[in-house]
Amino acid sequence: MYWYKPYHFKSFFLLAICTSGLLACKPDVHVKSGEKRYFDLKQFINADSARLNKQHPQVLKTVQHNNEAAQTKRLSIKNWGQELELFSASDINKPAWRDSYKIAQQGDSVIYTALYPELVTRRMVIKKKGQDVTKIAIENFTKSLLYQTQEHLVYYPDSLYLIDKEQKVKLIGANRYQITGKIKQ
Repeated sequence: MYWYKPYHFKSFFLLAICTSGLLACKPDVHVKSGEKRYFDLKQFINADSARLNKQHPQVLKTVQHNNEAAQTKRLSIKNWGQELELFSASDINKPAWRDSYKIAQQGDSVIYTALYPELVTRRMVIKKKGQDVTKIAIENFTKSLLYQTQEHLVYYPDSLYLIDKEQKVKLIGANRYQITGKIKQ
């Protein structure tokens, strides 16, 4: 067979593999690009941070570490995006997580519950009155060989945010931080 040469077969085989690989990389047709499956927490927190940055409200901020005496100060937050970073970091709209949360409607709230234990954001509740978000509650959990972290985050736009974070690190021990910010309009 004069037309058969080993390098022709290898080239054909390599071309077939590359072509099949490219065909497998087509976009998912179920979700249009830019469309979010879940509540867009990151966009909401960014927009609310921008609004609060313009308004410059006073905040009565209380910080407590390991159940020691709480410290309270009245202050003006210069960067609300940084202040609410833990909330926006809990956004569940990543393409890889598109089918990783169960969605349940309960009255005026939408509840997102993680289907897999490796997901950090375990539960998120978005409460609305009409189109306005009135409350966001988030439960985060991370565990590794060295540490375990639990976060409970609650945000009431225009009035209050709560951050309750507990971290247990092997050989070092446990730390708990509680931060409450009462927004004064």
